[in-house]
Amino acid sequence: MDAERARIDMLARTLTEHNDKASQEGSGMKSIAVLTSGGDGPGLNATIRAVTRQALKKGVDVYGVQWGYRGLINGDISQFSSRDVGGIMGRGGTFLGTARCPEFKDVKVRRTAIRNLNQLGIDGLVVIGGNGSLTGALKLHEMGFPTYGVPASIDNDVSGTDRAIGVDTALNTILDAIDRIKDTASSHQRAFLIEVMGRDCGYLALASGLAGGAEMILVPERKGPSVEEIAEEVVDAYVRGKHHCIMVLAEGWEPGTQAVAEYLSAHKDDLGFEVRVTVLGYVQRGGRPSAFDRLLATRMGAFAANRILEGESGNMVALRGNKLKSYPLADAVAELRELDLALLGLAETMD
Repeated sequence: MDAERARIDMLARTLTEHNDKASQEGSGMKSIAVLTSGGDGPGLNATIRAVTRQALKKGVDVYGVQWGYRGLINGDISQFSSRDVGGIMGRGGTFLGTARCPEFKDVKVRRTAIRNLNQLGIDGLVVIGGNGSLTGALKLHEMGFPTYGVPASIDNDVSGTDRAIGVDTALNTILDAIDRIKDTASSHQRAFLIEVMGRDCGYLALASGLAGGAEMILVPERKGPSVEEIAEEVVDAYVRGKHHCIMVLAEGWEPGTQAVAEYLSAHKDDLGFEVRVTVLGYVQRGGRPSAFDRLLATRMGAFAANRILEGESGNMVALRGNKLKSYPLADAVAELRELDLALLGLAETMD
């Protein structure tokens, strides 16, 4: 184990010395790679396109890594031309593909990834993804290989940036569904439980519920209310003369959508409304990216390419206000982005 640790430390020192020298000389990078990792979402293709074309414009070769970190381990890496990324800006998903790769936590596996990059003469890596993906980028940086991150997560849970790529499109997909469901709910005088994505972060539920005029929004960041209190809210909406009662729940809220549905169904005679459940699921991840996401992805991708070519490593691009800035990966992955719970109070006022 000591000998193994010593070899890893030696590799890291060698790469760090090489990177420091390159940074002092203006990077000197001749080629970079780009990959998408973790969950897919709208805007990933536009980001790949921007990274590729910005680097090519500067005379730097670009390689695409298929299937995320798994492709990095298996050597699924190929060189891109400008035309290889043509026509992909408006497509959903990621044409590079993505895959979960828990084994990347193993330092020996990461060393294999670095070896594959070095054998192709690749000097740096741009990683597009959420918290798990950016953690992998940080680990490579700590081992001495230059990396730069681009936050892409429809949950909007990446710390340090006001907005991640894909959030706007997913939010508009949800809002469209809420508006459509509300039409049906009003026509039949029903209460609807609408479950949206958000295992640990309730941003999508909060933002879509507020924009969609939901009667109740339930997020994992705030405990309660109880199923009994939820039933009281449904009754209150009925007594006030409303023709519907829309409740938006993040999937990570406890005790969960099913528990609420079962309780409300068991007490349907007391509610005034019939209750229906809609789980939006993976429809939130797909679809053509919005204009906002295409613009954000293009800006962030070009920014990331410029920064890594300037010798910057261990950071990600972050949207702060309307400006793009570098933000340390170590801080970005240390904790999830905090939800503005004050907006829940605003939603209750608007009810």
